[in-house]
Amino acid sequence: MATFPKAFAALLLLALAACGSDRLSQLNQGTKAPVSRSFEDPDGLVVGHRLMNAGEYELALSAYYRAGAEQGLTVDVLSALGSANLKLGRLGQAEDLLRRAVKKDEKFPPAWNNLGVILMEKGNYGEAARVFKIAFALDSGNSAEIKKNLNLAMDRIKIPGYGPEEEQEYNFDLVRRGSGQYLLLGTP
Repeated sequence: MATFPKAFAALLLLALAACGSDRLSQLNQGTKAPVSRSFEDPDGLVVGHRLMNAGEYELALSAYYRAGAEQGLTVDVLSALGSANLKLGRLGQAEDLLRRAVKKDEKFPPAWNNLGVILMEKGNYGEAARVFKIAFALDSGNSAEIKKNLNLAMDRIKIPGYGPEEEQEYNFDLVRRGSGQYLLLGTP
């Protein structure tokens, strides 16, 4: 029995002696981190457009705010912010942002189109038709989506006695233009 405590004490001394050696200190160094490859942060607009496609509107809005902080409030950023707010049902904020976008660049069809959709949602059919006409003219009639939105607005104006009992349900959707700029489509 007396040999067990002596053997245990000897083993403990060996373990403590090993802790002080240089061989064990190398274990605490860990592995070296790989050399970082330089890469550019993705553009907030690109990330936001991808998130919009995925239906992640809150995250897209955050990405657009980041793009605005990096690039400034360009017409693209303002239009994107307005589109994200529209998808989130924040019509007042979306309208303000899109009005700022068309004021900044009066020749940007997606911002005009998106503003028209907001006006349609708010029931301002006359102004929406005027805004869609501007978008359609600026786009030189190339966008079937803008033409469809214009036709919907014109139909709403032409219906006499238009009321809730006769109301036809239209859903408007954002449509990507080019490298991630969105247009809004109306679908019955």
